[in-house]
Amino acid sequence: MATISAKSTELREIREKVEAGERLDLDDGIALLESHDVLELGALADLARRRRGGTDDVYFVNNLYLNHTTICRVKCKFCAFARTSKQADAVIWDIDELVAHAQQVQEHQDFTEIHMVGGENPHLDFQYYIDITRALKAGLPGVDLKLFTASEIHHMTKLSGLDHGEVLDALIEAGLDTLPGGGAEVFAPRVRKIIAPGKEPGEYWLRTHRLAHERGLKTHCTMLYNHVETYEERIEHLLALRELQDDTGGFMAFIPLPFHPENTVFERRGWKFSTGQDDLKMIAVSRLMLDNIEHVKAYWIMISTPLAQVALSFGANDIQGTVVEEKIAHAAGAVTPTEEKVEALVRVIREAGKVPVQRDTFYNELRRWD
Repeated sequence: MATISAKSTELREIREKVEAGERLDLDDGIALLESHDVLELGALADLARRRRGGTDDVYFVNNLYLNHTTICRVKCKFCAFARTSKQADAVIWDIDELVAHAQQVQEHQDFTEIHMVGGENPHLDFQYYIDITRALKAGLPGVDLKLFTASEIHHMTKLSGLDHGEVLDALIEAGLDTLPGGGAEVFAPRVRKIIAPGKEPGEYWLRTHRLAHERGLKTHCTMLYNHVETYEERIEHLLALRELQDDTGGFMAFIPLPFHPENTVFERRGWKFSTGQDDLKMIAVSRLMLDNIEHVKAYWIMISTPLAQVALSFGANDIQGTVVEEKIAHAAGAVTPTEEKVEALVRVIREAGKVPVQRDTFYNELRRWD
């Protein structure tokens, strides 16, 4: 009983902070993750969201996912997507063919965003990235280009001899509109040394997004959880994002990404998929800790549509999008369909008692269902 009482006291003190509009600290974040009172966490997150001006609006975007290549020099242990150039299913898209493919999809799926990431392919030169950005912008006018993780930007500095800011300048000139949040994983050096020993340190991710914000780009941020990280390292990651947002205001949304172990070395070592409880905890805690990032996404393609629907009462206010042709999560064992049509997302949001709002990349309202 004493343990239960202590935990209840901790959550009561955190609730008082939330009600007073006070910032939560590292110890608060760890206490939240250690709590088994998931319903109280959800209530706290929803309270925080509303205290910060949140409404019943829940956003989604009609978007197409592309992967220009699956070949990657980095052997991240959590990745089931990357291939070597010698594997039969390795892919490098011809630029004109990729644009034509996107145009063909657009004929029956009126997407407003392209989300494109790939591996750190050592067989491509920097000009390929400039050319593919420019070709997509020219071939799909009016579509927002959300291209290349910060890790890919870092890779481009190696290919080109340019610094990170110069790479961003060239991509922006070619038509880049925003950066996705991928590649962040968990910033803690201990974690990265285990799961991604060939990847650059976490501070490079933060630096790249800072430089993007300084150039007027709004971007996204993520965390990959449920592998070898501790609760403390999760909260430290969130605090690093919060600090950067204090400085720049450049993040539009945060997306917590549960690690999927299927077809990775972790599956062979006994790792399991995250539980629904942990996924809801992470969404709630993200909302509570990230008091300066307006949107928290429930990425349905990784946590399932039913759980994403519940997450709308746990602090999330975005359900991502139609996610046409997503491949990375599915390579690691996601069993969700590779796209959800607009009508299906509207139904999911409505049945959660929320108001569906179709948005563009920058949260401009395109259509709403009151």
